[in-house]
Amino acid sequence: MLLSLLAYIIIPVYTILFVKGYNWFTTNFSVIGSFIHRRDAFVLWGVLVGLYFYIVLRSIVKQMDEKPGGMFLIPLSLSLLVCAITTPYLPEILPLKSFLHIVFAFLAAACLIFCLFLIIWQLWQAQPQIYASYMKALLAIVILSALLLVLVGIVSSALEIFFTISSVILVRRLLNRTTASKRETQKNGGGTANTAPPIR
Repeated sequence: MLLSLLAYIIIPVYTILFVKGYNWFTTNFSVIGSFIHRRDAFVLWGVLVGLYFYIVLRSIVKQMDEKPGGMFLIPLSLSLLVCAITTPYLPEILPLKSFLHIVFAFLAAACLIFCLFLIIWQLWQAQPQIYASYMKALLAIVILSALLLVLVGIVSSALEIFFTISSVILVRRLLNRTTASKRETQKNGGGTANTAPPIR
C-alpha cells in the first residue's frame, strides 16, 4: 500500500511541485536544487526516489527464482545518487564539484536503467508472454528520454520528470507482476506459471 502510494501519488506530485515556478525546458533539477531555498527539497527528493528504487528493486529480485547478475548496481545507483544530491552544482563557483555532480547523476541513472534491464531480461527469458510488455516499456522510456534530450538540447526538468515518474511506475508494476507470478507458481506446486495473473 505504501509503495503504491509513493509510486502513483507522492513521488509524481512531489517531483512536479519541485519544479513549480520554473520552465521545464530551460532548467533542470540540478540548477533548481542549487538555489538555497530549494536545496533541502532537492535532497529530500533524491533520498525519497533513491530509497524507493532500492527497496522495490531488491523486492523484485527476491521474488525471482534465478537472480540476475549485476545486482550490485542497485546499491551503487543509490550511492551515486546520494553523491549527486550532496555535491553542489555551482559551475561558476565550483566547476570541479559541478562536473562531479553531473557525472554522479548520469552514472546513477545509467546504473538504474541497466540494472532494470538485467532484471526484466531475466524475467523475459523465463516468461516472455508475461514480461515482454515490461521490456517494451523500458525501451520506450529510454527512447523517449533520448528524444527529449535531443529536442531540448539539455537534460531538462521535462526529461527528469518524465524519466522519474515513468520509471517509478514501471518498477512498481513490475513488483506487482513478479509477486503475483510467484504466488501463482506456488499455488501450482512449483514450476513456471504459464498464464499472467491479474495485476492490481
